[in-house]
Amino acid sequence: MALIAPSLLAADFLNLERDCKMVNESAADWFHLDVMDGLFVPNISFGLPVIEAINRVATKTLDVHLMIEKPERYIQDFKAAGADVLTVHYEASTHLHRSLQAIKAEGMQAGVALNPHTPVSLLKDVIQDIDLVCLMSVNPGFGGQKFIERTYDKVRELKGMINEAGSNTLIEIDGGVNTDNAPKLIAAGADVLVAGSFVFRAENQIGTIAALKAI
Repeated sequence: MALIAPSLLAADFLNLERDCKMVNESAADWFHLDVMDGLFVPNISFGLPVIEAINRVATKTLDVHLMIEKPERYIQDFKAAGADVLTVHYEASTHLHRSLQAIKAEGMQAGVALNPHTPVSLLKDVIQDIDLVCLMSVNPGFGGQKFIERTYDKVRELKGMINEAGSNTLIEIDGGVNTDNAPKLIAAGADVLVAGSFVFRAENQIGTIAALKAI
């Protein structure tokens, strides 16, 4: 059974506390928080003050996904804001191993995200240092995009690499996840499913989360 992480990027920002409480009351396991800087990705989302506010309400793991340039500058700040899992992009991290060690030194789980064009083989030498790999199944920067079908193959390849290394690394899927593709993702080896628009645009949000969790 996969962990479910609703993405607050798709929440109603005028009613963020309400939506956070909904996630608290649901079958969801984590809050997924997308931080965008307008440089690494073309969009700007939210930053430290909003995460601090969410942390005051949230009763579940805060899974913070940094889609920003030079993410190592802010590792301690995101820990202070309440992050439990901190994910940096392979494409934005010149010294990835050093960043992973710095994240772990702050007591957080260390994640690495890969854009759709980035092969999973590039993580082979650091897979045992990674707690979570976030495979982007859409191009990062905007919610509501169509799922990229090639993702299934990447999940299977990554799972093989993790098993070969004897690592406990989790595989997270971010982008276009729904109840149609979730079974195939889990069958391929996914452990964490991020769902944004699919959850927050649903008439029955708690029921939608429950349906994903039941897969």
